[in-house]
Amino acid sequence: MKDPLELPIVNPHAAGIDVGSEKFFASVGGQEPKVFLTVTRQMNELCEHFKAAGVRTVAMEATGVYWINLHGVLEDSGFKVVVVNGAHCRNFPGRKTDMKDCQWLAVLHAHGLLESGFVPPSDIRRLRDYMRLRADLVSMAAQHVQHMQKAMDRLNVKIHVVISDITGSSGMRIIKAILEGQREAEKLVELCDEQILKSKRAPMIEALRGLWRKEHLFALRLAVESYEAYQKQIAECDIQIAEVIETISAGKPVPELGKSKELRHNAIILPELHKQVAQIFGKDLTKLPCLNQSTLALLLAEIGSDMSRWKDWRHFGSWMALAPSSSQSGNRRWRLKRRLTRSGQILCRAVQCMAVGKHTWLAAFYRRIRAKRGAKVAIKATAYKLAKLIYLVLTQGWEYVEQGIAKYQEKIHQMQVRALQKLAKTLKFDLVPQNM
Repeated sequence: MKDPLELPIVNPHAAGIDVGSEKFFASVGGQEPKVFLTVTRQMNELCEHFKAAGVRTVAMEATGVYWINLHGVLEDSGFKVVVVNGAHCRNFPGRKTDMKDCQWLAVLHAHGLLESGFVPPSDIRRLRDYMRLRADLVSMAAQHVQHMQKAMDRLNVKIHVVISDITGSSGMRIIKAILEGQREAEKLVELCDEQILKSKRAPMIEALRGLWRKEHLFALRLAVESYEAYQKQIAECDIQIAEVIETISAGKPVPELGKSKELRHNAIILPELHKQVAQIFGKDLTKLPCLNQSTLALLLAEIGSDMSRWKDWRHFGSWMALAPSSSQSGNRRWRLKRRLTRSGQILCRAVQCMAVGKHTWLAAFYRRIRAKRGAKVAIKATAYKLAKLIYLVLTQGWEYVEQGIAKYQEKIHQMQVRALQKLAKTLKFDLVPQNM
């Protein structure tokens, strides 16, 4: 007679792999493991070994970056790959040594006790690699902007006091003229944009009277050359990004497009990006507040276009680590601090850009929370609201219409009135509205 407490076999053709930097430990159905090196030839041998053993699905832990190449090889060979969080496996009474970890993974996977983390399809992963590389290049270019700023300060050229960005068209023209040998402030100021000259000519002339020391001019030249080299690499990266996005969007219908939004510093600027991103998502998400096509391209690389991976908007926001999180043991309950995912960081940055807005209810929501809980909490709470809007637009076909701050404030007023009426009823008081 079969033991009713015995766990059923859900995946009879399951295997487990313990991933390392130099070796893979592979077990089929919990049997004695076999060791393979991480070189390409042995990864292919591992696939052949699994095929010979009749394996159809493979479980592995997400260990650093070492799992990524093996995941691609297994996926190309036709295996269903489940990438799991190692902490989830350790919640079970398990094994300790490397040689047995893979057996334990195979056993857990055979019984259906492992759930795969989010791994987007190959085309989205390719886009993600380009996007993350571009972000690294932008970060490294920013370091050289700081070097330029330091060199200008040492030269006592204070143009950053007058104009907000020394890497803009006016700032770069002035810096290059200085490096070419121009020292007269009256001639340098003529390189500024007309808008600057209208109101800031006199302070700019004073800011351009520098102390022209050779060593600081040398430092400035190196910083400019490094900055422009990174800008060139960013442009090359944008070409590759355009290629991938064009491939993903090819053949998909074009939804109704809203008005294109202004793009600022370091944004991804491509001719058809607005339309292509809308094609991929199936909706024009730029109609939502604080989202432009560049931000959506970054978000696409992190979450893909298939929202079925998340069961509802709360799950989606929690996966981004935007939702409040807590833990409980007995009667004791405490908050958990979770690090934002890259997609959560993207939405938080978008909210920071929108926070000064005067025409959206989301900006009013941010300011209301900021007044009570501070800016950090307000940014995260507003990003959570934004994640909810994204999920509902993509899954339920919502058409977002901006209601404006006035309607939002009226809603908050009604909510406060109801709360006050409830409190008055509890305390047995009568509310008497003032005559306006």
